[in-house]
Amino acid sequence: MRALYREHAGALYAYVLRLVAGDRYLAEDVVQETLLRAWKSASKLDTSAKSLRPWLVTVARRIVIDGHRSRQSRPPETSPAALEQVPAQDELERSLRLMTISDALGALSAAHREALVETYFKGRTVNEAAEQLGLPPGTVRSRVFYGLRALRNALEERGVTTS
Repeated sequence: MRALYREHAGALYAYVLRLVAGDRYLAEDVVQETLLRAWKSASKLDTSAKSLRPWLVTVARRIVIDGHRSRQSRPPETSPAALEQVPAQDELERSLRLMTISDALGALSAAHREALVETYFKGRTVNEAAEQLGLPPGTVRSRVFYGLRALRNALEERGVTTS
């Protein structure tokens, strides 16, 4: 077996390296498998032949082809490590913030809450909110101003700071 390795391993490795597009680790594995098959088949090989190299080259080529076919026939394997690098959105913080804001809005008077909902949460201008609520624009501005002040106080009572 050592003579077989010394005589054929270098040339076989160079041949297989070209077959596997320069992947040294794969080439080493193919050469090892080829020589293992030669060792297992030693009793069946024709010792009167001048060289075993044609047989070894054929076996190596078939191992490469079989490996390529098996990689093509099944999906690539993935590890969970790739998933650990994908950032996941943390919805808990957002949910808690919305619950706190909703609770604080509930503590406001209905007039202040309506003005804030129309302007801040629905994105309407003061004039649009005034038209929607049926109030003069000055009244809506005043309610928004005092509503924001009351909302800030309600949020501070719930532990939310504005810094």
